[in-house]
Formats: sequence, C-alpha cells, structure tokens
Amino acid sequence: MITSSHAAGTETSSRERAGPLAGVRVLDLSRVMAGPTCTQVLADLGAEVIKIERPGLGDDTRQWGPPWLRDRSGTESAESSYYLSANRGKHSVTVDLKRERGQQIVHELAAVSDICIENFKVGALAELGLGYDDLRADNPAIIYVSITGFGQSGPLAQQPGYDYLAQAMGGMMSLNGWPDDQPSGGPIRTGIAIADISTGLYATIGILAALHHRNETGEGQFIDLALLDTQLAMLANQGMYYLVGGEPPARSGAAHPSLAPYQPFDTADGSVIVAVGNDRQFAALCHHLGRPEMAEDPRYRTNPARNANRSTLLDELETEFGRFSSAELLATLPAAGVPAAAVNDVAEAFAEPQARHRQRRIDVPHALGSAPGIANPLHFSQTPIDYPKGPPLLGEDTDRVLTEVLGFDPETIEQLRADGTL
Repeated sequence: MITSSHAAGTETSSRERAGPLAGVRVLDLSRVMAGPTCTQVLADLGAEVIKIERPGLGDDTRQWGPPWLRDRSGTESAESSYYLSANRGKHSVTVDLKRERGQQIVHELAAVSDICIENFKVGALAELGLGYDDLRADNPAIIYVSITGFGQSGPLAQQPGYDYLAQAMGGMMSLNGWPDDQPSGGPIRTGIAIADISTGLYATIGILAALHHRNETGEGQFIDLALLDTQLAMLANQGMYYLVGGEPPARSGAAHPSLAPYQPFDTADGSVIVAVGNDRQFAALCHHLGRPEMAEDPRYRTNPARNANRSTLLDELETEFGRFSSAELLATLPAAGVPAAAVNDVAEAFAEPQARHRQRRIDVPHALGSAPGIANPLHFSQTPIDYPKGPPLLGEDTDRVLTEVLGFDPETIEQLRADGTL
C-alpha cells in the first residue's frame, strides 16, 4: 500500500476517490505537455492533483487553439483542445510564484503533499526559493520531479528544451520519413509530441518507484528527467541497431526496417497495412493470395531471406494485392492468420468497432457542461479508473483548495486576490 506523507486532517473531498493512488497528493507546477501528461495519469489513478497556474494566463496551452471547447449553448469558449488533452482530473489554483506570499503558499502546499513536479528551466525555481532543497526543508519525504530539455547537468543544461528539439537531436526524426533519394525524402517529426509524452510517462514510472522506496525507507528524493534522455531511450531497437552494428539506421518510409513484408500495399481501391511478423504468417499470406509457392521459394522462406530479396518480393506481392479490394483483404486476411489493418485517420480510429467497444472516447464533467477525452488505457480489476472531474477552468479550485487544504479564511483569500497573488 502506498502511504501518504502529509498530515491528517487536510484532505479535500477529492481524496475520497477510489483508485490505486487514492490518498496521494500531487503539487503540480508543470505546464504544456510533459509534466501535465504525468500528472493527468496520476489524477486518473486517483491522486489529488493541485495544478498551480499563473493568474490571468494559466498554462501556456490554454491559448493553443483552435479548436476550442463549446459550452452548452454551442458557443466557443476559451478552453483549447490542447489544454484539455492533458489536464483532466486536476484542481486549478492560481498563484503568482514571483510574489513572496505566492511562494509561501507553495511551501505550505508542499508541506502537505507527497509529490511535486515542475518543468521550469534549470535553477529557475531555486531562485524563487522553490527548488528541491527548499521544499524538502518543509517536507523531507517529498518526491520532487524536475523535467527539463537536457537535464540538470551538462553543456546544454541551461538551454530551454522543446519536444521538436528533442526529436531532432535525439535521432527520432532521422528515422521518420522517406529515404533521401526518394521524392519528399528527408527527416520528419512525429505527428504527436512524442518526446514530451514519453517523458511524462517515464516521470510517472519514476514517481511510482520513488513512492515504493519511500514506503520502505521514509525517504523522499529528487528525480531528474530530460527530454533528450527520454528520446534516446525511446530509440529502443533502432538505437541498438547503431550500437551493435556501428552504422545509424536509415529511414525506411512506411516499411519496417527488419521485417518483410511489413508495410502498406496498394489494393484495387485503396491500401492496407500487412504486418508479417514470422515465417508462418508469411506462408499464410502466400496461400491467401493464391501464391503458395512463394512460401517455399528459398529467396523468401525466412525473414532474413525476405529482407535480402525485399525488392523482388515486393514487386510480386504488389501485383497480387492489386487483385483485391481493401474491404475484402481486411475481412479475410486476419481470419487467415495474417495481421492486417486499414490506415485510419483520427476520426476513423475512434469509429473503429474495437475502439468503440473499449470505450476509448469518454466525456467528463466540465464547468461548461462536459468535455470529451481519450480514456486512460489501463484497466484495473479491483480499482477501476473513473473520471469525476474534467480539465478545470483557470483558477476554478483556488478558493476551495486554499480553504480545505491550508485552512485559509475567506478574508485572507480576498486579500490575496486583491494584491495580485491569486
């Protein structure tokens, strides 16, 4: 069981939630995508997440529209889809961190929190008296996560970091796109902020490990995470291709660099993806296409042979695929033991019967009525995830959190709001 480090008697109503992290409080000083991805996962798992935002402005992504969420009447609001994607389940509290009283509020919240997560430039919060050493003085058991572009040390430590930079510097872009000698060849960024999102997920893993360590020892700790480090870790088998072979892997367009056939094929009316992962599946494909002899051809019998003879293999397969419609292949190939799929756009992906069965789209409560969301992919048998709160409006929970968590009276809150602290 994960235990909480903060004093009893400071719980808000959200702490009554079920979930594997119920009873854990997170002080969220992060913004944009990497940190908020982590804290949204923690909120999904039942943690109470208190998101600190700048008065009047909030998280940068609040301005990153369109599209904008519409209210009950269908009128566009100021809530951007980008912000909505990574902030459900949180409690928004506006605090000016540059004001001494604002810094004091953060110290008071840290004293009754289990985790603090931030993604400011290296040393920026320490200059405000809000670094790890500062908050550890309030709460020795706190787990403090710092996400930066390049980490706390090294020649680039002081440089700001962004997902695009990490994708470029970390080798990810070199793997995406068509080879240089083909039309439109060249490196391409991924269509999602893969460095940010993967760093947020690694942060979640690190936090869970640190919580276990604290359960065993009573010790909090500092976790240093860099977008560049995470992006290099995400290279996985492609990174090992270089480390083992000594040559960087080349871009292979839509084809798999190590498996064949594992790519899209043109059909009579479109295209389908075929993902042959072993020789048995290749034999099944050949039989289904009416070319069983290809499975026994020494050039194609094994995956290494198919890779060595990829050009002739694809020429033969493309002719065969052109005899079928996409719908026919998608209906019959999986039944024959050959993995195949359509190339969906995002709307088609959510409309897939399997995605609908798994309830991948959710609708969560919101101050404007409701907000759509993408369900957490974790399915727990004993502590199922629920979504009692959507992404908050800016400062939506300021009064309640300061009253219930820190015991502020209405007069103090009004004074803090009048002087610009909230």
